[in-house]
Amino acid sequence: MIYANLKICFVKRFQLLYNSFAVLLQEKYRMLEKKNRAIIVLAISFSAIILVSAVIVVMVGRRGAEQVPAEYQRFPSEMPTAAPAESAKPDTKPISTPNEELLSKPPAGTIAESAAEIKPSLADVISKARTWGPAFGDWIGKSAPDFTLTDTTGRQHKLSDYRGKDVLITFWATWCGPCLMEIPHLIALRNIIDEEKLAMLAISKENPAVVKRFVAAQRVKINYTVLSDPGTMPAPFDRINSIPCSFFIEPDGKIKLATVGTLSLGAIKAIFRAE
Repeated sequence: MIYANLKICFVKRFQLLYNSFAVLLQEKYRMLEKKNRAIIVLAISFSAIILVSAVIVVMVGRRGAEQVPAEYQRFPSEMPTAAPAESAKPDTKPISTPNEELLSKPPAGTIAESAAEIKPSLADVISKARTWGPAFGDWIGKSAPDFTLTDTTGRQHKLSDYRGKDVLITFWATWCGPCLMEIPHLIALRNIIDEEKLAMLAISKENPAVVKRFVAAQRVKINYTVLSDPGTMPAPFDRINSIPCSFFIEPDGKIKLATVGTLSLGAIKAIFRAE
C-alpha cells in the first residue's frame, strides 16, 4: 500500500516536471522563432534599401550624361572663374534658349529693321542686365585697336576690314560652360541679321586644332566667324581674364560697350539698338 502510494506520488511529480519542462521548451522555441523572424525581416529590408539606392544612383548618372551634348563631352568641362573686375558681379540666373526656328531659318532682317521700335538708352539696357555686366569702361568711345587673326578655315580677318558695319567680338573657350550656353544665341543672331549689317567674330585663345574640331562637331552649324588668338592681341583685348567677354564695335570703329557674362539674343539686339 505504501509502495503504491509512493509510486503514484513519484509519477505525478515526474509528470509535473515533464509538463513544466515542455512548457519551457515551447516558450524558448517561440522566442527563438520571433528573433529569427525579426532578423530575416531586417535582412530583407536592408537588402531592399541597398537595391533601391543602387537603382537611384544609376538613373541619376544616366540622366546627368543625357543633359550634356555628346560633342561637349569630348572636351574638359572646367568652368571659368569669371567675375567682372570693373562692375558689379552679374546675376547667375540662366538665360533661355532661342526658338529652334531662329537656329535654322535664313536671315530674315537686319538691325535697321528694328529701328522702328523705341530705342532704349544704353544705361537702361545695362540696368536691366541679369546674366552679364559692363566691363572695360575706360575704353568706351575709343577706337578699337586693329588686329589680324586666322579662322578655322585658314582665312585671315582684319578688324579694320569691317568698318562701315556693326561688329560683335566675343571671347570664348570650348571648356567654358557659360560660353557654350551663349552659342545658340549667337547662331540665332547670325540667322536674323544680315552679314552686310553685322560682323560676328568669336575669338578663342586655345589651340586652333581644338577649336576647329569643336566647331566641326556641333549638331547645329556655327554660322559665324571663329578665330584663334595666338597671343598677339593688342590692349584691351589682351587684358581679358573672364569669359565670355564681348565687345560691341560701332560702324565708325569705336567701342560702344564691353561686357562680361552670358548674353542672350535679346540682350545683344538691345545693346546694338540702344543710343
